[in-house]
Amino acid sequence: MILRGAVGFRRNVYSKILIILIILIFMFYFFKNLNTNVNNSVANDILLSDKLVDNSEKNKINELELLIRADLAKQEKGLGDNGQGADLTGDAKEKGEKQLATIALNEELSEHISYNRTPPDGRHPACRNKKYDLDNLLTTSVIIIFYNEPYSVLVRTVHSVLNTADSRLLKEIILVDDASTNDELKDKLDYYVKTRLPNKVKILRLRNRLGLIRARLAGARLAKADVLFFLDAHCECMKQWLEPILERIKESRTSVLVPIIDVIEAKNFYYSTNGYTDYQIGGFTWDGHFDWHDIPKSERERQKRECKEKNIDICPSYSPTMAGGLFAISREYFWEIGSYDEQMDGWGGENLEMSFRVWQCGGTLETIPCSRVGHIFRDFHPYSFPDNRDTHGINTLRMAVVWMDEYIDLFYLNRPDLKNHPGMGDVTHRKVLREKLHCKSFKWYMENVYPEKFIPTKKVLAYGRLASLAENLCCDTLQQNADKPYNLGVYACFRPEVTASQLLSLTRNNVLRTERSCATVQHTRDSSQRFVVMVPCIGDDEVSDNWNITNSKQLKHIQTGLCLDSSDLSTKNYVHVTTCNSGVKSQKWEFQHEGS
Repeated sequence: MILRGAVGFRRNVYSKILIILIILIFMFYFFKNLNTNVNNSVANDILLSDKLVDNSEKNKINELELLIRADLAKQEKGLGDNGQGADLTGDAKEKGEKQLATIALNEELSEHISYNRTPPDGRHPACRNKKYDLDNLLTTSVIIIFYNEPYSVLVRTVHSVLNTADSRLLKEIILVDDASTNDELKDKLDYYVKTRLPNKVKILRLRNRLGLIRARLAGARLAKADVLFFLDAHCECMKQWLEPILERIKESRTSVLVPIIDVIEAKNFYYSTNGYTDYQIGGFTWDGHFDWHDIPKSERERQKRECKEKNIDICPSYSPTMAGGLFAISREYFWEIGSYDEQMDGWGGENLEMSFRVWQCGGTLETIPCSRVGHIFRDFHPYSFPDNRDTHGINTLRMAVVWMDEYIDLFYLNRPDLKNHPGMGDVTHRKVLREKLHCKSFKWYMENVYPEKFIPTKKVLAYGRLASLAENLCCDTLQQNADKPYNLGVYACFRPEVTASQLLSLTRNNVLRTERSCATVQHTRDSSQRFVVMVPCIGDDEVSDNWNITNSKQLKHIQTGLCLDSSDLSTKNYVHVTTCNSGVKSQKWEFQHEGS
């Protein structure tokens, strides 16, 4: 009886314990469920509790969240994917066209395209087959400077970097705000970066506008990775754009590298790859501007001798200069080689300064064909520069005084307005840097790095103004676009200094040319009068048109036997060639200088 009672008692206890456990479990799930319901119904109040922020801050964050959600809702799935161009209709189309006219970019269309749109894969097939040891490559800090950049374009640039760069290689993205005044680029951008992007994306805000050069220096001082990769704020990266750059810098720390820069159309965001073998390298004009030119035969021969790749199409190509917007450099080498000239103001000239400095001081500048990045090219700058100064011209003058030696005279021939310019400032510290680094002369650069560059005063029969002896008229380009054929004109002679538009040369190969264009004779049925058409020069005087100066001071086109004439200027102000007549004064011409 006692045993049976004890067993009954224990069963009673176990039953009560079991009941209590069931009740506790029920209560646990009840309150958990209740808490979840509360969270779902008043999420903002929990997330933005008054213990953390006040009501005004809470409302502000709510407003930013709504703005960002509205932006994302506006984006059309698949629009512009694979780099395809896109068009809008109705009011949106009209709005975009107005923006294109005012800021040189269709911002409305950009807002309809996903931040994560896919670019095309325009790489060479040999690039696609390359393998990289990602665990042993260098790391990179991507530095992006922006000033009043359209918000959606900037955010897409950041997403493109994140989407295409392996996390093992990308240490950080540093966004440097050069004192933008656009409200979208302030709290909204901060909130987007904080809530949507990894913490490796950082924003540095400058209190005052410093210009591109000093803003880049500010970003570089924060960077911690092995390699600095500078990008403009309107780029989209192609697959594996980073790996070949980092691999090459690991091989050669004194090589400064640029990707192939593809064109993204500002009007419709079409990403143009232009083929995987058809790319150009950087050059310059004697007035201090960057330009593009084809890879010369001598460089192809060097690649065959030195490049380890089986296909030379994917070998690094030596480039005399770089455009400057997109390039990578070892962080340590960046500071060793002199970073930037901090007294350069705003924008412009810094790309040629760094190009000449790198080459003359022992480094190399190379285009890496397996790395491709798209860039939006605008028809004009949508913003002013500090104090409305000619920062490009003055910066280029600083560059020329330090690095170009006696070749600076060619710069002054094209920019006489900059000679002895009071705004240049002191360049002593840059000259000291050149001495410290034991840099070579500009003559060495011209002979070894850019021997194909045309020099208007060397290896020529005559150069300078080509003046008519009939009246005060000189042959003149009329500032027409040298990238396309145009008719050679005449204009009142500029004296005493020659201007860039009137600077011509007659080479030892009897080619009449400007720096970039060669004179040909227009083919027409009317053989009595033809215009002189200036076409882009290919290589070193590789045109089939030749000219001679006769004893009667006529300029005779050898292939047709016709002479240059300045008469009958009723059709605009274009010169022409016509039947030679030594007695006609409008056919008599004189160059300003004899050649050497």
